Amino acid sequence: MKFGLTLPNRGVLFGATTAAQMLETAEIADQSGLFQSVWVGDSLFGKPRMESIALLAGLAARTKNVRLGPACMASFTLRDPVMLAYQWASLDLLAEGRTVLVTCTGIVPQSGYDIESAVYHVGNKERVQRLTEWITILKRLWTEDDVTHEGRHYQFEGVTIEPKPAASPHPPIWIANNAQGKRETIERTLRRVVHHASGWQTSLSEPDDIAWRIQYIRDYAQEQGRGPNEIEMHLYHNINVNDDRQAAIAESKEFLDTYYMTDTPMHRVESWTATGSPEECVEHLRVWERMGFDEVTLRCTSWNQLGQLKRVIEEVLPHFS
Repeated sequence: MKFGLTLPNRGVLFGATTAAQMLETAEIADQSGLFQSVWVGDSLFGKPRMESIALLAGLAARTKNVRLGPACMASFTLRDPVMLAYQWASLDLLAEGRTVLVTCTGIVPQSGYDIESAVYHVGNKERVQRLTEWITILKRLWTEDDVTHEGRHYQFEGVTIEPKPAASPHPPIWIANNAQGKRETIERTLRRVVHHASGWQTSLSEPDDIAWRIQYIRDYAQEQGRGPNEIEMHLYHNINVNDDRQAAIAESKEFLDTYYMTDTPMHRVESWTATGSPEECVEHLRVWERMGFDEVTLRCTSWNQLGQLKRVIEEVLPHFS
């Protein structure tokens, strides 16, 4: 199992990090050789932060090895897809083919979501429909010239994006989802991954709830003629290394409450965060390794981002090398 590092770009609003520190943090992760990727958050009015593509461009210039992407791009269905294709192609050139575009509907309960819907006149149903249409548009514009598209939500004729991305045939596109409710609804979101993406990202944190979804994706992928391991499985997770586990949990809750502007249930804090001594964090992460995740990306739920990163690099990740 590989590891990624998620930068808390919303943290610039409450003192957890700065723009300069995030560039430094990414460079440290890149040079450590222990991280496969570096990720940033994305949102517009739902959870404001430094804009993801602009930040990723800065990270591309400061790194050489790690993959780069948003985890996930909650604004994906609000952005103009032709402009996004153009921007992302340029970003991928800066990163020399290291980008991964993780898409999602951006349907979240946090404050500000209603403002997004009002400003862009896009409701939940339209977000879901736009997700797959936008993915189709990007793939075509990245691999074809003189493209014409007649979709439900977007139409254009004779468009060519130049220069094309560095990645061949195009940058990977994943879908992130954490659907709840009826099983048939959840399965529909998972089938969407198989039909349109090369990876699945989730921030769920209950092992039993995740395990069946992984198996469903693999089984359905085989039914559709795709290899059982062709779709990358990616977990969005958190970590707080502290020999006093209760202190780690307390700081993590405060961090998550501030980040998401909500009262995070304690059971969610504990299941979504590897906390405690290095040994306790390793034991927590082994669960996801045994489950078959290809990569887990870790966000440090701490105001001491560089200190936490140092402990993760020196005391936790070597156990998985």
